[in-house]
Order: sequence, then C-alpha cells, then structure tokens
Amino acid sequence: MLWVLSMTYLWLKAGHIIFVIFWMAGLFMLPRYFVYHQEAEPGSTEEARWLDREAKLLKIILWPSLVVSWVLGLSLAYTIGAFAQGWFHAKFTIVLALTAYHVWLAGYHAALKRGERKFTGRQLRMINEIPGLAAALIVILVVVKPF
Repeated sequence: MLWVLSMTYLWLKAGHIIFVIFWMAGLFMLPRYFVYHQEAEPGSTEEARWLDREAKLLKIILWPSLVVSWVLGLSLAYTIGAFAQGWFHAKFTIVLALTAYHVWLAGYHAALKRGERKFTGRQLRMINEIPGLAAALIVILVVVKPF
C-alpha cells in the first residue's frame, strides 16, 4: 500500500512540475507577444495575427496549465501535509499573486483587442520579469524550506 501512495505522489509531483513549466513558459511569452503586438500598426493584418497568437496562447497553453498546476499542486500539498508548514504559506501567496498576474495579462489582451494600448514596450518588458522573480522565490521556498 505504501508503494502505491509513494508512486501516486511521484506522478502528482511530475505532473505538477510539467504543467508549471508550461504555465511559466506562457507567462514569459505573453508579455513579449504584447510588445510585438504594440509595435504593429493599429488595424493592420499584423496586429490581427498578434491578437490571434495571444488568444491561442491563453486558450491552449495558459488557462489549461494554470488549472492543472493548481489541481496537482493542491493535491500534492494535501498528500504531504503542507498546509501546516510556513514555507507552503509563502509559496501559496506567491502562486496566488502569479495567478492574479495571469488574470491581469488576460485582461490586458482584452484591452489590446479593444485597441487600448496602456503600456509602452519598455514597461511590458519590465512586467515580463515578474514570473522569473516569482519562480526563483518559489523554488527557494520548496527546496530550502527556510521556515
């Protein structure tokens, strides 16, 4: 029985890591797409192509990866009793912030679709650093478990 539980844990962990990688890749790509989108002439066919690419990235990679990462992550947390551990609370907070960032990106895509360009390319490049910083903090929390 213990073997079955340990194998389930390892499969949950592998799946979680795989889908977090997909999610993070999308979170890195979408702001870069926004930069290229904003460099396109408003109303042009190039802008329409960027809108289509952004929508596909959200629909095919980002939203499914977000959901699967959350489901597997919460399953893992339950399996190892992480809800009572300080490092997990910090990780959970950062993941909530990344989820809010994801939702904000989807909202910015909707704004671009309406023709609203609220940020410069430089600002979007700076915003693009958020997932990298979050990932570094999460890895430290999960591996080192500082508290």
